[in-house]
Amino acid sequence: MNYRTYSRTQAALVTLAAFALLTGAGFVTYLVARPSTDRIVLSLGAAAVPQSVVRADTGHSYRRLSAPDRTQIVDASGQVLATMTDGARTVHLHGPERTFAEPRFTKARVHTDLWVRLAPKEWYAGAEQDAWFTTWFTRARADRSPDVLGVAMEYTYVSSPKKDDQGLQYSGDAAFGPLSDKDPDGRAENSDFYDYLGIPWTFPDKKEKPAAAHIRSLDCSGFLRMVYGYRLGYPLRGTNEAGPGLPRRAYAMASVGPGAQLMPNTGRRARELDRLLPGDLLFFNAGPVQGTHIEHSGMYLGVDDRGHHRFISSRTTANGPTMGDLGGESTLDGTGYWATRFRTARRV
Repeated sequence: MNYRTYSRTQAALVTLAAFALLTGAGFVTYLVARPSTDRIVLSLGAAAVPQSVVRADTGHSYRRLSAPDRTQIVDASGQVLATMTDGARTVHLHGPERTFAEPRFTKARVHTDLWVRLAPKEWYAGAEQDAWFTTWFTRARADRSPDVLGVAMEYTYVSSPKKDDQGLQYSGDAAFGPLSDKDPDGRAENSDFYDYLGIPWTFPDKKEKPAAAHIRSLDCSGFLRMVYGYRLGYPLRGTNEAGPGLPRRAYAMASVGPGAQLMPNTGRRARELDRLLPGDLLFFNAGPVQGTHIEHSGMYLGVDDRGHHRFISSRTTANGPTMGDLGGESTLDGTGYWATRFRTARRV
């Protein structure tokens, strides 16, 4: 799905509509956002390659798009079934619509029919011809177990705990970290997934032991590693150096992390919101010095019922993962703190 955000006057809408008529058969999708004081951004984004490849054995069409480079699967009626992005394992499948909400911290809700799954391999142009993808895609379309978005919501306020067969709690309401007089935000960072679980962990490049004070806690990057790594099996690293897997800290995920970078980090506000899909990793400059520095990470959820691009992240003010607005609106558009500090994104 491509999101087109614009504001100010209805004249802009008329101009855009006239342009669409002139461009004929180009693939252009519009999403009308609530008027704001933010400047107008028109990004026509990716156009489908005119020739779509049709596989006779499935009857599906496969069309290529750019920015980022990706493949869409389309059925005979023209409905998009899935989107796969080059260099990423996340696949976006269309299925039953769901609603995500967190009433304690926001009245906004996110309704989406996208299910975010991890394929066993990174996508590349032409991978639809491989046997592994056909087998996996058939199974994934019928899968209704918790996906990336469903798992992420399991750590928000008052979420019910879940335990495995050995009695280990692996989900449920997570704090950000213990109270700390040394941390400027009042709560200590350095809460990874193994701290939440309370178990030691051996990474390919490091061994770690949990800190007792950090049990049931996840900082911003630890939250993403819990969802993608421990819960869904994406490879993880113990350090912040380049290599296979998701690094520990937000700045390393943004700069040397795996997957497809969706926009460059220029040190200024990232405005290419139409490139985002649910499950994408978001990175923010949340320090005292603005620029390319990354100090915070989150996960994109989609456009909420108020027309805003909403995300979820673990933050000190809400004391844990939240899609709400305590400690700043969890939106990427408008003039709020997090919107102006948004710098770049990755699709893993």
